[in-house]
Amino acid sequence: MKLYYAPGACSLAAHIVLRELELPFQLVAVSLSRKTTSSGADFNAINPKGYVPVLQLDDGRLLTEGTAVLQYLADLAPGKALAPANGTFERYRLQEWLGFINSELHKTFGPLFDATAPAEAKARARALLGRRLGYLDGVLHGPYLMGATFTVADAYLYTVLSWASHVGVDLDDWPAVKGYFERLVTRPTIQAAHAAERAR
Repeated sequence: MKLYYAPGACSLAAHIVLRELELPFQLVAVSLSRKTTSSGADFNAINPKGYVPVLQLDDGRLLTEGTAVLQYLADLAPGKALAPANGTFERYRLQEWLGFINSELHKTFGPLFDATAPAEAKARARALLGRRLGYLDGVLHGPYLMGATFTVADAYLYTVLSWASHVGVDLDDWPAVKGYFERLVTRPTIQAAHAAERAR
């Protein structure tokens, strides 16, 4: 398998999951500003959407959209328990979390990274992000989102929370969220993914 990624982008979640699964894979760095891969290939020819992650399977098929990639990877190795079994209520709970992270947290960070976004848009994003993190702070009771087991949703949530320090969002305001993030940052697969992305 081949993972097209950009350092620090949401593709980090898929990178973490690949390391959790201990499956062989190749990393291909992408410049999102130039839309080229590290070898100079036109990334838009690979993914016309122009963003990561893109997972290329060994047979050449491509899968895009982070939440789809994460669940596909988890289902490759059910014994690793990175996602509950399809058809169970717990699987729908996982999808609920992935939807929340994707639409309510991930997208809300967008204006904070946009140098052209008006101050009012950034202020609205910060206020909304504060409410969403407040909700999360109130429901984080176990070591992970789904309780005692690390899942693909944790890989995604960790990735999104890692952006906070880059845009001046202080997690101190949400102690449960901050504690969760600090626990995950020491996870070996997360440290290995960061190290690999920094080395390229």
